[in-house]
Amino acid sequence: MRVALVDAGGANIGSVLFALQRLGVEATLTADAEVICASDRVILPGVSTAAMVMGRLRELDLVDTLRTLEKPLLGVCVGMQLLYERSEEGEVECLGLLPGCVTKLASSAAIRVPHMGWNTLQPLRSMSLVEGIDARDQAYFVHSYAAPVTEDCVLATEHGQRFAAVAQRGRVAGAQFHPERSAAVGARLLHNFLESGLA
Repeated sequence: MRVALVDAGGANIGSVLFALQRLGVEATLTADAEVICASDRVILPGVSTAAMVMGRLRELDLVDTLRTLEKPLLGVCVGMQLLYERSEEGEVECLGLLPGCVTKLASSAAIRVPHMGWNTLQPLRSMSLVEGIDARDQAYFVHSYAAPVTEDCVLATEHGQRFAAVAQRGRVAGAQFHPERSAAVGARLLHNFLESGLA
């Protein structure tokens, strides 16, 4: 299986590569549109700001490539946020593959932002992408912005407010949490994506 990891910058690229290696997959880190389109699975990671990662995708001329991609696509962290129409983080237009706007998490004396830590997942829909991930399972999050809970939301979670932890529409999916840092739950999500795509 050919797996492309889009080189959109960000500190989690190496850890995502290692997580895939633990599953027996040698992914190709690439910014080449032909390599991306020829792959069987494509992962869009990102640890930065939505504006910075979208800016890099524009510099690399990969925006239309990702918008028209016909292979299963998984966005991770900021990569998930870029799947939506726009983000409040920098007021940036994103890929528009999922409807909705990514907004900043509300903070308070009791709710710290950025949100960093383990959160319990709330299954909302049964999909092959999240098979084997159950209520009360936890995943690791590091973020200040989040996507809304819409009909595309597969797993939700809460940190002061409810937001999408995993979303999917057809061949496009995203995980707000870091699968590469989420132990068995993260490995299961990546395994499901690699094995079954996004059926």
